[in-house]
Amino acid sequence: MIYLDNNATTPMDPAVFAAMRPYLETQFANPSSSSAAARTAQRAIAHARTQVATLLGCEPREIIFTSGGTEANNTAIFSATELFPDRKHIITGATEHDAVRHYLDWLETKHGYEITRLPVSACGEISPSQVAAAIRPQQTALVTLMWANNETGVLHPVEEVADLAASHSVLFHTDAVQAVGKLPLNLRRTKIHTLALSGHKIHGPKGIGALYVNHRTAFQPWVLGGGQENFRRAGTENVAGIVGLGAAAALAMATPSSLRDEFERELNAAIPDLIINGGNVPRLPNTSNILIPGTQAEGMMILLEKQNISVSAGSACHAGALHPSHVLEAMGLDAAAARACLRISFGRMNQVIDMPHLIESFVQATQKMRALLGTTPM
Repeated sequence: MIYLDNNATTPMDPAVFAAMRPYLETQFANPSSSSAAARTAQRAIAHARTQVATLLGCEPREIIFTSGGTEANNTAIFSATELFPDRKHIITGATEHDAVRHYLDWLETKHGYEITRLPVSACGEISPSQVAAAIRPQQTALVTLMWANNETGVLHPVEEVADLAASHSVLFHTDAVQAVGKLPLNLRRTKIHTLALSGHKIHGPKGIGALYVNHRTAFQPWVLGGGQENFRRAGTENVAGIVGLGAAAALAMATPSSLRDEFERELNAAIPDLIINGGNVPRLPNTSNILIPGTQAEGMMILLEKQNISVSAGSACHAGALHPSHVLEAMGLDAAAARACLRISFGRMNQVIDMPHLIESFVQATQKMRALLGTTPM
């Protein structure tokens, strides 16, 4: 199988599983206990915290382990609303992940918040000037903007926006689930207040993530109970998952060159009328969202699967949905065009040797789809 849906989830690296295994078998102690075995678990968590902090370019004390990216995003937004209870305005982008979108929808409908959803360009971009125009002094509690889009890979200027928000005494959060491990990060050089990441996007386990909270930023915990995570996230720690996240973070420090550019170049030569959504602006080095006119994504996926190639028709969170992706709609694509789009996301385990088969399979699938639908190349 040529697996090209790494933005949905990545296969676990064998080295990550090897690091986790003792904590699934013999090293099972609760790190909140006072036993010698518990101290082994405590040291493992501390080591993983350092590994994640090294990947992000921040301090270990700034890392809070969570159940994943969704919890990290929700927690950051919750903390902002608790810290500024009198500020009922939040700024976000139109192409955010559902982990942010749905929480903000809930704040809007149930708690009377005003949410400014900034439109994106046809390439999926948001400019700092849009954010500047939307900030309301003494009313805006938070700006939350994803670092990299999960469907197109388009990057937002989060460091510039973080500077802008800080200059207005507004908190800034970024959903960096897709950016971590794919872009070089050094949070010490930014004014980002909070950042979310997820383990299963960097060849680590599912069910584990982290929230970065700048040590100069006030924080209100969302999950209350015991004193775990320095009283910032209660609940017995997922030791094996945390160890796996740390190991994945350490491996992500050496990210290989992407196959995406070669794929796009060769496929565009073979299918000249294809369109790369967001192709003219900065993107993640692993992500390609392509529109092949005269095809339908669902049919293309079936044909590609017969060639042992796995891709996505959009983000995994839209699987089975009848409506087109909100990301592509925000970029101006109509329903028919959006339903002809495929997301190809490469990972560390993909190999250049598979490229000829990959290109040939895409060409054959395109020809079959166009023949079936009675469409012709543009």
